[in-house]
Amino acid sequence: MSSACLFQIRCLAQAPLHALGIIAGNGVYPRLLAEGARRAGVKRLVAAAFTDETDPILEQHVDVLEWMRVGQLGRLLKFLRRQDIHHAIMAGQIAPKNLFDLRPDLKAVMLLGKLKQRNAESIFAAIAHELAKIEVDLLPATTFLKDSIAKLGLIAGPKLSSREEYDIELGWNIAKEISRLDIGQTVIVKNGTIVAVEALEGTNETIRRGGALAREGAVMVKVAKSNQDMRFDVPIIGVETIRVAREAGLRVIAVEAGKTLFLQRDAIGNLAGAASISIVGR
Repeated sequence: MSSACLFQIRCLAQAPLHALGIIAGNGVYPRLLAEGARRAGVKRLVAAAFTDETDPILEQHVDVLEWMRVGQLGRLLKFLRRQDIHHAIMAGQIAPKNLFDLRPDLKAVMLLGKLKQRNAESIFAAIAHELAKIEVDLLPATTFLKDSIAKLGLIAGPKLSSREEYDIELGWNIAKEISRLDIGQTVIVKNGTIVAVEALEGTNETIRRGGALAREGAVMVKVAKSNQDMRFDVPIIGVETIRVAREAGLRVIAVEAGKTLFLQRDAIGNLAGAASISIVGR
């Protein structure tokens, strides 16, 4: 994490924000962020919610929520400006199918037209730049969720075998390389063989595909990018990840300590333990 990000987090801890904008994708992440922000003393929460993505329950946890389509960048900027928001966090992902069904407004078309490469990192960085133009600072995705960041060592489940430790090492090296090439951040390994590599489909579909090929006992490795921008696209493990891993017959989930968010940590640990899935931070 950069010194600028650390400085921002220290400042937030010392002087709680009056207002925070949540750019809310799917899953429980936006709700957990809202709860964490409230605990930290944020008085006013506003959320930009996306049709067919954001869980409607988020409306119960924020003061203002406005629905919009994925791709309505101009509307997003106007909403945050109208609500007098100067700090925001991107929380939750957007399903790949919705990225392909994207109907960008004029502002988004102009933004996309300037990009030589259209990947998550370049698009989110460009959005962050547009937010900065209207004096909205995009904060690290881990802000208000410090207790949910993965730590080093065995987090849940049985002790690893030497074979599993070797597969983690192999998977780690491959995952770091594919993340450097901006292909994906997750690989599935079994007995020294890479059986699945993540691409656009996302982590859960990679787990399903890898589990079907490995049958059972495979190792999943998920890493951050080498120069991970902690404002967006950080590695996340949720309850659904563990459920999918259990159904796919995975034995181990290895993640990058200090850069991976566990959503609903206790529930994840309990579910993994019950399924004899080991979770380890490396």
